[in-house]
Amino acid sequence: MAVGKCDFPNMLNIAGITLGTACAGIKQNVKDDILVIQMAEQATCAAVFTQNAFCAAPVHVAKTNLAHGPRWLLINSGNANAGTGAQGMQDALLCCAELAKFAGGANNQVLPFSTGVIGQPLPVEKITAALPEAIKNLSLDNWEKAARAIMTTDTFPKGVSKVICIAGQPVTINGISKGAGMIQPNMATMLGFIATDAKINQALLQNCLAVAVEQSFNRITVDGDTSTNDACVVMASGCSTAPEITAGSEHYAIFADALMDVCKQLAEAIVRDGEGATKLMRILVKEALQMEEAVRVGKTIAHSPLVKTAFFASDPNWGRILAAVGRSGIENMVLENVQIFLDDVCIVRNGGRADDYTEEAGQQVMNRDEITVTVKLGRGEAAQEVLTCDLSYDYVKINAEYRT
Repeated sequence: MAVGKCDFPNMLNIAGITLGTACAGIKQNVKDDILVIQMAEQATCAAVFTQNAFCAAPVHVAKTNLAHGPRWLLINSGNANAGTGAQGMQDALLCCAELAKFAGGANNQVLPFSTGVIGQPLPVEKITAALPEAIKNLSLDNWEKAARAIMTTDTFPKGVSKVICIAGQPVTINGISKGAGMIQPNMATMLGFIATDAKINQALLQNCLAVAVEQSFNRITVDGDTSTNDACVVMASGCSTAPEITAGSEHYAIFADALMDVCKQLAEAIVRDGEGATKLMRILVKEALQMEEAVRVGKTIAHSPLVKTAFFASDPNWGRILAAVGRSGIENMVLENVQIFLDDVCIVRNGGRADDYTEEAGQQVMNRDEITVTVKLGRGEAAQEVLTCDLSYDYVKINAEYRT
């Protein structure tokens, strides 16, 4: 189930970036579950990773190999290779070595990524047996196949394609992502892979990605859980005819805004596809003292099971939102200054229920598929938005049966 229309877009080709998929039969034999992405030799690559202390073996390997001029990404779905100890590290390294052998590169030029069940050994033989087919299938136009190959509990493939103009020349940015559960990113999303033909050095690309991720993937939550495998990668092939993007330039500002937009669209698609989701909620916190304060209030509301289940039931139980704001840890909050809205309906004012609020007005809003909860703290000028979804019966069912 997904909230809203979620058709896969027409993805443009990006010179210097090819993608190939294959079915290794890791968890099922119906769809492709292996993805190989190959970058042009001159490409630069940036990435951010989960801060979960039990980060998966491929995360450790990818972090190390990022410094060695990556040429290939190897992604598998169906198995996370997390919580697998020393054997998991050996398995991740072996998969990198096998891909490098088939592709003709160095082992440390491969970045591995895995997603799926935690705590089970990686089926290395299945993965390595599928690599020749994935490499054979490398193509510029395999974006939808790639998006489908990395899915686990996702109900639809997620993609964004965008063209900007740099000095009169086109620059393309494509992105795919996966994620529907275990979503409360901390430095990254579940898995996100973004590519561009722009020319930009690695350090500048890394900075650009970090800023974009903070305002996109780090502003969404489905269930409050941060995965062991979260990662977001940007690859810049350098094949565009546009001039190189440099720090502080007008071109950098254009590129950074476009990358931010791609990340935000992918992040929203993840929330729309939240496991069992029937509603998309935007938690907009205004008039905070600092950005961090606004984010704290927004995430407290977004993480609340009581708030999320009320939205699933379309129940305007506004007291649950008020309680979440109150327990968000904001010091010296003046309750009389706080206002809370469901879309344009004020539900809280002057320390309690708004005088003009009616249950009928609240119900009209709660019956909608997409709702904005606005909180005005009356403390300052900072504002931030957090995206989340409701918590339904299906979320429990999907996760209770995840390994069956």
